[in-house]
Amino acid sequence: MANINIARIYVKGVGGGQAVRRRSGWPELQSSPMRIPFAPLAVVALAAGAAQSPAAPPQAGRPAAALASTPPMGWNSWDCYGTSVTEEQVKANAGYMAKNLLSHGWQYIVVDIQWSEPHPRAGGYNPEAHLEMDAYGRLVPALNRFPSAADGKGFQPLAAYVHSLGLKFGIHIMRGIPRQAVAANTPVEGAAVRAADIANRYSLCPWNHDMYGVDMSRPGAQAYYDSILRLYAGWGVDFIKADDILRPIHRDEIAAIHNAILKTARPIVLSLSPGPARAEDLDFLRQNANMWRVSDDFWDEWRLLHDNFTLVGIWGGAGRPGAWPDADMLPLGRIGILAERGTDRRSRFTPAEQRTVLSLWSIAQSPLIFGGDLPSNDDATTALITNDEVLAVDQKGIGGREIFSSGSQRIWVAGVPGGRARYVGVFNVGERDQDIKIQWPELGLPDACILRDLWDRKDLGEMPGGYTFHLAPHASGLYRVAPAH
Repeated sequence: MANINIARIYVKGVGGGQAVRRRSGWPELQSSPMRIPFAPLAVVALAAGAAQSPAAPPQAGRPAAALASTPPMGWNSWDCYGTSVTEEQVKANAGYMAKNLLSHGWQYIVVDIQWSEPHPRAGGYNPEAHLEMDAYGRLVPALNRFPSAADGKGFQPLAAYVHSLGLKFGIHIMRGIPRQAVAANTPVEGAAVRAADIANRYSLCPWNHDMYGVDMSRPGAQAYYDSILRLYAGWGVDFIKADDILRPIHRDEIAAIHNAILKTARPIVLSLSPGPARAEDLDFLRQNANMWRVSDDFWDEWRLLHDNFTLVGIWGGAGRPGAWPDADMLPLGRIGILAERGTDRRSRFTPAEQRTVLSLWSIAQSPLIFGGDLPSNDDATTALITNDEVLAVDQKGIGGREIFSSGSQRIWVAGVPGGRARYVGVFNVGERDQDIKIQWPELGLPDACILRDLWDRKDLGEMPGGYTFHLAPHASGLYRVAPAH
């Protein structure tokens, strides 16, 4: 992973308004030990004017809130199978989700990168990969890995299987047009141009050599993106993860994919990668995507989780129906089977750190995309991702944002619909035990409040004035605080 200058993606007013400084390549939050008053829910922690910006546009006449009205929840093949996932493995994960997770809100099954490559390389990418394409230069599934795609069916049979379980189906795409298509100069469906006419041979992904960017100023460029989205919509795709498009941002190609989705009249969630996104692009991202990554690839390392408190905190309060900052996949359970990072393993996060991941993602209202091999879950992992009280913070919380950061202590707060209650997340990101004290009036609540522990699913009783939370290193807590009377 390259060192990211987080200061470049920070915009005053998004998040808690805290200063960011760099040291050794990574910034640290620099703030005084003082709570930021919890704002009214209508004006939570947005950049100037952002609260009045237009809502994410509806898709083909559908209300904006109907698509990704809450942060999407699902599974992605990347963390466990990297470039090499097969149809059998996708079906196994879909079956597990339908049986064990669907009732808790998990619903998307997403096939990540290189699904068109018959012989991918685990742990990286082949420099001159052969990809399966149709006559119009559009990638199609490799038959040795996805046999149901035979006879030109593409992902339609696999999508139909996933749909039959009550789930939704997604795929990964790379920005641009295959270099193979440009070399063969294939025609673009629906336009009197060919691949070489629209390719920008100087627009290259630095870590994958399969594609050229598309020059959207050229005739037929939009027709190319329209053609691949027609194909995907015909397969029954419900979710697209578009990669090599967000850092640096390629606005013209993001808009092209968004517009192509609208033309299909199919509700397709659009997720943008890799991060970190720039906060100054907030309005554009809300108008053209449903999810956008706020971090680079997130793996099971405490260092990366510690950094994500900064990256996720920048976007505090920015999520809303149809448009969600995305903290990346959850590297939990069994990962690394054929992945880019590491070997076959259980997540290296401790049990306390795994709770911290879920607590931060949930109070921030990030999409929840599980990265481990679901059929390999142990009981503890399944219990972690099926706690409905914790998931409710992610799915129903309003305007989650950091209100306090000092030393190794972090406090996040989100609104609870329909009343004065608050969701509260407390975090110890340091190496020693911490006592974090909160006075209820700091949250806009009366002195007498009832405290409920959401992880343990039990009421702790009425707590007059406030409460002191004791946390071990790297640990967290997630609570609901409501007026007693």
